[in-house]
Amino acid sequence: MKRYVAEIVATFFLIFCGTGAMVINTESNGAISHFGVATAWGLVVMIMIFAYGRISGAHMNPAVTVTLVALKLHPKRQLFPYLVAQVIGAFLASLTLRVLFPEDELLGASLPQGEVWQSGILEFILTFLLMLVILLTSQGRRIEQYFAPIAIGMTVGLEALFAGPISNASMNPFRSLAPAVVSGHTEHLWLYLVATTAGALFAGLYWNWQRTESNNLT
Repeated sequence: MKRYVAEIVATFFLIFCGTGAMVINTESNGAISHFGVATAWGLVVMIMIFAYGRISGAHMNPAVTVTLVALKLHPKRQLFPYLVAQVIGAFLASLTLRVLFPEDELLGASLPQGEVWQSGILEFILTFLLMLVILLTSQGRRIEQYFAPIAIGMTVGLEALFAGPISNASMNPFRSLAPAVVSGHTEHLWLYLVATTAGALFAGLYWNWQRTESNNLT
């Protein structure tokens, strides 16, 4: 049970701090800045993995959990409980932000700022890279596993920094789902649910192929 509670807490703080930075940046007329928002996303991911990685793995992302289960790196029986825990944490965070900032329109909802197809391709690529970094570090050598939280957090921060102005750099279906539903802005939500999940799964396929090829060479 503690791993599921940990996943709720980790996902809550991910969404609360990440989308919260976006909300407060809007409320304060840009006091945090885009760079600050991207930094907040990267830092909260890194901190939550350091804090909860040994308890639940700190997935905080259904696309990550589904991919790990598909690769048989996470127990299949824990898939549904993890998804439930993540969605609870995400909605609790968005509902808390709604209470704190009732006048904010979007609550950090993911919306394309350019063409829809641009955001779709970006989200696929961003999530592909994030999932690949997760697999290469968490399943690598001990030294790589030790630095995994830093590498994963920096990846999220980097992607939010350069892609945020176009696609909002979601990389996480529930990160987009909760703010969209609570704020009432569900337009284009399907894009963020599909593109991020597909990106993670394709990264898993690529990593598995790469690992198989490497084993064949040895």
